[in-house]
Amino acid sequence: MRPPPTDPARATGRTPLSGRAPIVLRALAAAALTLPLLGAAPAPAPPAASGLQQAFADASARYDVPQSVLLGVSYLQSRWDAHGGAPSVTGGYGPMHLTDARTALAASGHHGEGMEDPRGDDARPRPRPETRAPRTTDLPDRLTTLTEAARLTGLSPERLREDPAANVAGGAALLAEAQRRVGAPGSDNPAHWYAAVALFSGADDTATAAAYANDVFEVIRAGEARVTDAGQRVALAARPGLVPDTSALGRAGLRGTSAAGTECPRTVSCEWIPAPYEEFGDGDYGNHDLGNRPASQPIRYIVVHDTEGAWEGVLDMVQDPTYVSWQYSLRSTDGHIAQHVKAKDVAWHAGNWYVNAGSIGLEHEGFLAEPDAWYTEAMYRSSARLVKYLAGKYRIPLDRQHILGHDTVPGPTAATVPGMHTDPGPYWDWRHYFDLLGRPLEATAGRNSGVVTVRPDYAVNRPVFTGCASAGEPCATHGSSAVRLYSDHDESSPLIRDVGLGSAPTTGVNDLSSRVSTGQQYAVAGRWGDWTAIWYLGQKAWFRNPAKQPTAVPAKARVVTPREGLESVPVYGRAYPEKEAYPEGVPAQTVSPLPYTVLKGQKYVTGGKVPGEYYYAVAFDGASHRVVRGEDQYYEIQFGHRVGFVRAADVTVESS
Repeated sequence: MRPPPTDPARATGRTPLSGRAPIVLRALAAAALTLPLLGAAPAPAPPAASGLQQAFADASARYDVPQSVLLGVSYLQSRWDAHGGAPSVTGGYGPMHLTDARTALAASGHHGEGMEDPRGDDARPRPRPETRAPRTTDLPDRLTTLTEAARLTGLSPERLREDPAANVAGGAALLAEAQRRVGAPGSDNPAHWYAAVALFSGADDTATAAAYANDVFEVIRAGEARVTDAGQRVALAARPGLVPDTSALGRAGLRGTSAAGTECPRTVSCEWIPAPYEEFGDGDYGNHDLGNRPASQPIRYIVVHDTEGAWEGVLDMVQDPTYVSWQYSLRSTDGHIAQHVKAKDVAWHAGNWYVNAGSIGLEHEGFLAEPDAWYTEAMYRSSARLVKYLAGKYRIPLDRQHILGHDTVPGPTAATVPGMHTDPGPYWDWRHYFDLLGRPLEATAGRNSGVVTVRPDYAVNRPVFTGCASAGEPCATHGSSAVRLYSDHDESSPLIRDVGLGSAPTTGVNDLSSRVSTGQQYAVAGRWGDWTAIWYLGQKAWFRNPAKQPTAVPAKARVVTPREGLESVPVYGRAYPEKEAYPEGVPAQTVSPLPYTVLKGQKYVTGGKVPGEYYYAVAFDGASHRVVRGEDQYYEIQFGHRVGFVRAADVTVESS
């Protein structure tokens, strides 16, 4: 195992999968930036007349593929973005996401182990798996489609990677070839291209290919229009009555699969690849704990992670009993899902046992510190369908205090705060994700409300980050869900300091001390011109919020503040019961505060009241497992970038 990173700003950003993925695809090296360190990168150029729209028309005519099919497939892969020629997390290039994993792999690195204990329970030592070397051979066909596109078009691989118009032509050639493979004639009717679209996904099973095609045709029916990351206007006219002919899919030669054993909605492709529950010497076992949720305790949270590795390696690791676990993995190329741990059982994924015991963990194929190693629309949509299904089934509110990023899970104790992970990071598009969840982030109050919801324009919001490729070096300029915070209403003022991290704040991509994220809600602490202050980590924190291009929108929410007579209130990383609640045979867990306090007069948005609760599970035999509940009640609050907990007896609650 590699030793933990020594730079505090970089030590916190790796998921449990860090450093162990057999295949690690990383983005191309970013060009050096000359922007001021604390400033924001320039906004994208104004939209131009769309040469890309014409490229779709030209490729459609040349390869006899309906333009709506080309546009629908491209939207599901990239939302028509070119990402400056940089590869996705699975080595996909350009608007059509043509995959060339070997080329992307040539620029790949290897992530180091993080410091976080994924189990996050003082009652049991952390798992210590050995580091494995990455595997670089035997890439599946879905990761080498650019090579086939080069053969079909006669265009060079370099051009297919770098020229968006050539990339679109390559995608059209692949679709035409897929249509030929299923024995279907060319047609101007998009309804006749269902099987070809399914094959384009690269999936080797019918269920995944069909789920992908269904998504593409949903896009075609609904229509889409947007300005791409290169400033190109692209539009797909809606075809609301379009019903695809699915009959040819049976001739595609794909294997059958079964969703038996899974807990997934029917609208996604899902398979059961179980994580092992095994003993392996010295009384140790892994890689999760048996439970009886929600009968024994409610499932309150869904935690969004990124894998820091690619699909095949991720599946290797979750099937290792000496490693850790999570409930679901999601594949980037086509949105396919594998479930590993039942919802009733407790996976080891979030670094906080209280959160683990009440959550479901989702690992998304991707990399935190790779701005251009982008997530596909197929994976975003599949993930949103799964989360919406799970939230409905377990009555989990669709908000940022219950749909958590791993980066918003608090350290359970003061000592663990610097080592907590920071994925999925500033490049996960939370605003788009909540649109897909059917809970768009909108203003819910008047202009001078006491609460705001963070909601920058992802494409235009481009804060400068450092440390993606190497310490101190600027990251590639990119849209972001993150907003930077200052100690005064001036970008030259110091960044907000997080006393729990014990280090000076930086612009590091893994440094969460002075930034908020899209969808999070905070109580307003002041306003000054184009600036808004919020209560954050016990202090006033300022961010630019101009009326013409707001960074946050007014909101209504419930907030907590110290009750009358208290000058300050401690903040906790876990809501554990009082000592007297533990029965004989169950060691009482320490209720220790984090190095933070809520001061008199400050307010913090609450996600609701939760009971003091502890799941005792330290032995392989589930007969000894027990849920302990006490009299103490807590409120979950949005305290800093991460959530925290305060005792209900210490605060009063009001609407704001």
